[in-house]
Amino acid sequence: MQQGYAAVLCVLAVLGLEATAPGECELTRLLQDKLQYEMRLQYMKHYFPIDYTVRVQYEEVLRPSNITRLRNGTVSEAALRYLWFHVSSQAVLRIREVLPEKHPSWKYTQELCQLFDALGEEYSKYRQTDVEAVVADLVKLVHSAGAESRSKAVRPKALLDNCLKVMRMLYGVPCELGS
Repeated sequence: MQQGYAAVLCVLAVLGLEATAPGECELTRLLQDKLQYEMRLQYMKHYFPIDYTVRVQYEEVLRPSNITRLRNGTVSEAALRYLWFHVSSQAVLRIREVLPEKHPSWKYTQELCQLFDALGEEYSKYRQTDVEAVVADLVKLVHSAGAESRSKAVRPKALLDNCLKVMRMLYGVPCELGS
């Protein structure tokens, strides 16, 4: 049994794919359920004024094209997931900052924050130091408070749309996430 597991890990390493932890997969499934289209539409569009935007740093908008470019630059899948976690959790916090506690979307964003907190626990166990310099620099920029000069206005729903698309790119195969 152990040899079979080692063989699978060897094949994954050869293919350039790093295995995800079972906890990561379970949490991303829960996030995928929370990020269903109907919920994003209701909580991030219908409950906000028309054309409402949130100010975020450029680095806090992570699109599938960014992931593709980083993959082509030979950034590991583990580092890309680490980056996705930091960018997405920060985006949810940005949305939550603008909401009063009695806002209809407050509880929804609170549940998303709890899932990201749990995912953060998974990341603290498995990979803290071994990320490529480009990813480490991006994570620092995402968490730097003084980068407001490089900000842009983004709709809350668009932030969560990107979060889900990139999550499916990064976790779809290893965690068997459905579309």
